[in-house]
Amino acid sequence: MRRQLAPDVARGLALCFIAVANVMLYLHDRPYGMRQRLIEDGGADRTVTFATVALVDARVYPLFALLLGYGIARLYVADSTPPGIRRLRRRGLGLLLFGAIHGLLLFSGDILGLYGLLTLALIPVLRWPPRRLLIVAGALVAPCALVQGVALSDPGPTMQRMILWSIGIADPVEALAWRPLEWVMGMVGMLGVVPAVLIGIWAGRLDLLARPAEHRRLLRTVGFGGALIGVLGGITAAAVAAGAWEISAGPTAIAVSTLHVATGILGGIGYAALVALACTHPRFASSRLASAFTAVGERSLTCYLLQSVLMVPLLAAWTLGWGGMIGSAQALLAALAVYAVTICAALWMRHHHNVRPAEQLLRRFVNRRPRTLSEAMQ
Repeated sequence: MRRQLAPDVARGLALCFIAVANVMLYLHDRPYGMRQRLIEDGGADRTVTFATVALVDARVYPLFALLLGYGIARLYVADSTPPGIRRLRRRGLGLLLFGAIHGLLLFSGDILGLYGLLTLALIPVLRWPPRRLLIVAGALVAPCALVQGVALSDPGPTMQRMILWSIGIADPVEALAWRPLEWVMGMVGMLGVVPAVLIGIWAGRLDLLARPAEHRRLLRTVGFGGALIGVLGGITAAAVAAGAWEISAGPTAIAVSTLHVATGILGGIGYAALVALACTHPRFASSRLASAFTAVGERSLTCYLLQSVLMVPLLAAWTLGWGGMIGSAQALLAALAVYAVTICAALWMRHHHNVRPAEQLLRRFVNRRPRTLSEAMQ
């Protein structure tokens, strides 16, 4: 299958946002507030908290999930025969295995495991008509948002982590023992991405991102509308997290957090549409920035794993523990530095035999020949 510019650029940009979102999870051993963000006094730290919660938190994974659904749908359209379906199932299983290794050994906030499960579970959905995909996606927004909204609604201050306890545990053996539970709980907590996956399947069935120039009006409406809703819907949670608005735990906090997640789904979809719209402009499409995003997007699995390889040794309490010392502003700089390294690595791999280590390993797993008759008949 010929690669498409817009999905790869969107994946590359999403990985920058993922670095920013994930690095904040490594900050520990200080009071936490709304969305498990540190409660800080410095002006720079509070500004970064406000901006990243409003623009990135609960917005980036729906963007990534939409691209997952889009990719699944394009694979199904390209080959919906029984062998093609078997390869799609093996792809889901491969992502689940990658996620398990990543989550148990490095970062239990892993998203690959959930994406693997969703690939396996949503194969029957690929046959649905477009209208049903949109209706079900819309119906799932509120209940899916409520799950994560309730879990991360405590405005604090509290010293108790609600998620990923192992990051703040100094004993590496004890941290390792916690990660299996955290990985499973994390997949449940991130179910808010399901509507975005369904929207991605809908877009993939229509191949919207392959020919963005033909859908400028739709992309403009969804892009600017979704992004605006995402930002406006994130302002209240951002204000609480940054200490600009004080509320107590209870219905108001749950409503703020749930609204944040629900509008984040629309925000992530809007970001994807804006990227596709940008790719219709020749100057951007041929720019070095687009080339850098594309290099990362073509290796999104490799670069996603590389981020943890770079962050964990520096930030987790069971390694160097810098996450217990730096604030949100420094963490943002660290995330951007990590992303810069992934860009350099991706460009180096592109110019050295177009290497894609994790993607090539996954492809070998997907395409390997069955060893037994029963496996061949699955």
